Amino acid sequence: MSNAISSKKELSPEQSKELLKTLKARFEKNMTRHIGLDWANVQAKLEVSPEKLWSLNEMESTGGEPDIVGYDKNTAEYLFYDCSAESPKGRRSLCYDRKALESRKEHKPKNNALDMAAAMGIELLTEEQYRQLQHLGEFDAKSSSWVKTPADIRKLGGALFCDSRYDTVFVYHNGAESYYAARGFRGSLGV
Repeated sequence: MSNAISSKKELSPEQSKELLKTLKARFEKNMTRHIGLDWANVQAKLEVSPEKLWSLNEMESTGGEPDIVGYDKNTAEYLFYDCSAESPKGRRSLCYDRKALESRKEHKPKNNALDMAAAMGIELLTEEQYRQLQHLGEFDAKSSSWVKTPADIRKLGGALFCDSRYDTVFVYHNGAESYYAARGFRGSLGV
């Protein structure tokens, strides 16, 4: 049984090769996001981490355009964030979490951000990570993205989302059960 689960989260050799080609091209096109990092080292880590490659493919296939935004010396991991200009299209119209989804009596969205991220093997960006991302380019000028919400806010029924307007990152709140066509979520993955 566990064999079936692990094989589900692995790409075929052809898929892996194609994804690595896409990630390398994006890496080379956006060098200002990861100054001083070498693609050969990144690729070596990805090639021995099939489950991480699978998660990156999930990010890619839902419109996230994952790219490396740094290296964490404490964990010895390359940090990938969704770097699509707008919140990933394949991850929009989602409420915040399962509790919020179950609380809706009608007009339920197809899914929720936390469960979808977990199924993809990624984490929602925190507010701090979202702000870091905004220093690397212009993101969410027309959309918004759910961010990891502190437990005390979530306990009261709310959830946080961010966007960027007027050269400023704005953090807002909504009921966690809300969802909008222009709001999705951005993820992070350490490799």
